[in-house]
Amino acid sequence: MASLAFTAAPLPSLRSRTAVSKSLLLKPSPRLQAQTRPSPLRTAALGFNKTLSPLIAFPKLADSAACDFAPLRSRGLTVKAAAATTGGGSITPAKQPWQGAAMKPLIASIATGVILWFVPTPAGVTKNAWQLLAIFLATIVGIITQPLPLGAVALLGLGASVLTKTLTFAAAFSAFGDPIPWLISLAFFFARGFIKTGLGNRIAYQFVSLFGSSSLGLGYSLVFSEALLAPAIPSVSARAGGIFLPLVKSLCVACGSNVGDGTEGKLGSWLMLTCFQTSVISSAMFLTAMAANPLSANLTFNTIKKTIGWTDWATAAIVPGIVSLIVVPLLLYLIYPPSVKSSPDAPKLAKERLEKMGPMTKNETIMAGTLFLTVGLWIFGGMIGVDAVTAAILGLSVLLVTGVVTWKECLAESVAWDTLTWFAALIAMAGYLNKYGLISWFSETVVKFVGGLGLGWQPAFGILVLLYFYSHYFFASGAAHIGAMFTAFLSVASALGTPPYFAAMVLSFLSNLMGGLTHYGIGSAPVFYGAGYVPLAQWWGYGFLMSVVNIIIWLGVGGVWWKFIGLW
Repeated sequence: MASLAFTAAPLPSLRSRTAVSKSLLLKPSPRLQAQTRPSPLRTAALGFNKTLSPLIAFPKLADSAACDFAPLRSRGLTVKAAAATTGGGSITPAKQPWQGAAMKPLIASIATGVILWFVPTPAGVTKNAWQLLAIFLATIVGIITQPLPLGAVALLGLGASVLTKTLTFAAAFSAFGDPIPWLISLAFFFARGFIKTGLGNRIAYQFVSLFGSSSLGLGYSLVFSEALLAPAIPSVSARAGGIFLPLVKSLCVACGSNVGDGTEGKLGSWLMLTCFQTSVISSAMFLTAMAANPLSANLTFNTIKKTIGWTDWATAAIVPGIVSLIVVPLLLYLIYPPSVKSSPDAPKLAKERLEKMGPMTKNETIMAGTLFLTVGLWIFGGMIGVDAVTAAILGLSVLLVTGVVTWKECLAESVAWDTLTWFAALIAMAGYLNKYGLISWFSETVVKFVGGLGLGWQPAFGILVLLYFYSHYFFASGAAHIGAMFTAFLSVASALGTPPYFAAMVLSFLSNLMGGLTHYGIGSAPVFYGAGYVPLAQWWGYGFLMSVVNIIIWLGVGGVWWKFIGLW
């Protein structure tokens, strides 16, 4: 038996224009229907099954109707015969690809947790603390290898901690009430407003018209702009997410570098990584450039009874800070270069685009006014009791009420909600590692180990610095790290002969620089990583490399400068 299949060349709509014989459209008589058995024929075009079945059952009728297909052939429609499946066979649907977890990374993550879970608990560590460490490290391995999206991995980690009674439900999800993850998520909503209104493109074109003849020049203009704002905006999350992420993203798009289409390497990958790595440097340069810096100053006073003033901090940090701001973008430019390095015509093209854009639209004006309001509150809100996340919520409220951004668009920002989930999960687990006493046990163990080596204060302090710095892989917050370890490390450094004020300054600076290690170590990390331009493995790899560079600069160049100003 044969079935008819239609192959249509491009032609006008058959439904509206093709002349089909009325004999094809007539229903067969009741007698004809009684004699006709149900046909297994499956036609592939136009839903003609019922119409054509009589033609197959009665060849003469088919012959008489053959002429009726002539108009179809004249319009580019051809009739082909294809073998029909007989014996009641069915067409096997295409196999759907697996949409669950990548099994090898999932097994590696679970194995990490299981192995550590059954390792004997060290003396001085509670069972709960050790079990939480196993779950935390398994989650970190999952976040690195990504068997599932980051938010899903973090949710599995929280689920495991609740299932094993390591954390209560309230404890596991406690960080969803922390302002920092919400501030980061709100930054993505602001970025949506920047892009939607065109204000981001307008500012991006202004930057390109001034500095866009080279990618390196464009990068440096952003780096030093952020550094100038750093002392006035005491939240690196707000600074990076509310101001620079929208701008950098708009610049990337304006230069033809987009996520997901293979053009990330044109400009976006290098620019996002550069802006992130330099944000930790600018945070280290001023007492008011990062929310946790005053905590370092407070703990310094409590430990050694000496005050770190704003001017003292800035004076000590300015030289190594400027050197790092110059070296880090250039080094990344050499080892992780954008494919588009120079574009002499870019400034001219940007000016032409600005002219075509014309004057600012109403929505652009509202977006700009909202930005000024929010930034103003970030700078001066402390005087009236308005914190950074409250200012951001107020700004988003203005955008929602005016329709510049809709709630539906906010819900569609999946990266924002994913980032909120995994960042809050890590903050919760890291926080309870500290509450369960694991971090204090680690600090005491390190102190005993270094103190027992019998070294001079310089090499002993060097070891303490490295241990303090790289233990940040276990923290999702600079404030948490400072609160857990700063006092212990400052105390042992002083006991080993390190000048106390010098040790306090160095640990304070490193408490910012260590944030560049991971995509969760400081408030600006999830913001820039969430843009999607840099793969996670490269983010961690270049993060480690830049950490080495920063340590060399700050302890090398900085050490000479600190000697010159009499810090040690």
